[in-house]
Amino acid sequence: MAYVVLLALGALDAAGYGVIAPVVPEISDRTGAGAGVIGLLVTCFGLGQLVGYPVAGWGVRRWHASVVLAASLALTAAGDLAFAFGDGLAAWFPARVLMGIGAGGLWMGVVFGLLERYPGQEYRRLTGLLGAYAVGGVAGPALGAVGGIRGPFLLHLGLVLAAGIALLQIGAPRERPRFESDAGVLRSPGFVLASAGVLLIALSLGTLEGPLPLHLGERLSQEEIAGLFVVASLVVGASSVAAGWAQPRPALGVGVVLLPAGLGLAGAADQVWIWIVAVLVVALGFGVGEAGALGVLLQSVGVRRIVLAMVVWSQAWAIGYLVGPAAAGGVAEALGFEAIGIVPLAAAAAVAVCFAWTPRARRVPG
Repeated sequence: MAYVVLLALGALDAAGYGVIAPVVPEISDRTGAGAGVIGLLVTCFGLGQLVGYPVAGWGVRRWHASVVLAASLALTAAGDLAFAFGDGLAAWFPARVLMGIGAGGLWMGVVFGLLERYPGQEYRRLTGLLGAYAVGGVAGPALGAVGGIRGPFLLHLGLVLAAGIALLQIGAPRERPRFESDAGVLRSPGFVLASAGVLLIALSLGTLEGPLPLHLGERLSQEEIAGLFVVASLVVGASSVAAGWAQPRPALGVGVVLLPAGLGLAGAADQVWIWIVAVLVVALGFGVGEAGALGVLLQSVGVRRIVLAMVVWSQAWAIGYLVGPAAAGGVAEALGFEAIGIVPLAAAAAVAVCFAWTPRARRVPG
């Protein structure tokens, strides 16, 4: 029961990312905001995560994961309410920040909830969590297909309230391991590679969910964009679970190749069938790349010393999701959507350098 609830909380977190993607054309039409402003709006989520991750890490060490999860759900609900009943960008920008803080706490709470309850099964359980995030990736755009701005966020609020009730049912574990922080692991080559990889992945996701839907909206309706993102999320889920059976470094390497290739193709094309292929390529790269980056992290750090490493690794994710939409939106406005692939390509080059510098990671006990 606890595992199912924790996976559901992960799916809810992912839905908070994706619910905005089909909505951004409506926000743009209603406010007159261009790709740059829309990119900044999506970026605010990553700004909130930067705050949420370290606060949640402190909460996990001081109390336990269930307390962090409850507080995170409350913040997410506040963000949903502001989106549903706020009027204009002045309300929606801080709402997106609140949802980002809540998302940071949800991720840390679910990860450490799994580590608390399933010692010795960490990688398998966390790979399953990535599949749950893909399910949430389906739910988020599907909520956006309702149309308008208020409806999708009210539906998301209903899921948040249901998740809070389920969390009360499982409570906290009677016994839990003590997690520690070790700043020394942040200097290890394996940790640097894992962080560079997740930075690329988040930056690519921000590009996909931020300015790119404006390009897709030239030929697709809000409902059609939502449908495409739903299919993409299914591919993410299948590929992340499959990558759990592979070695982490090769899986991350596949993601490094596919992400900039798919996003570059999507931006350069103006035919729907090419967009479909390109988005599915991005989804495949996202699934295998994220699983690979997580596996490299666990191999390099282990579990007992993981608190600080997980906070910083997660912040690398947030920085990518913070920079990605803004940078890609700026590139789209300055050079056109055909140049949008420059942003993930630059990050992929940095990961390639880390691959060359990093020896094969040895498994760290614990």
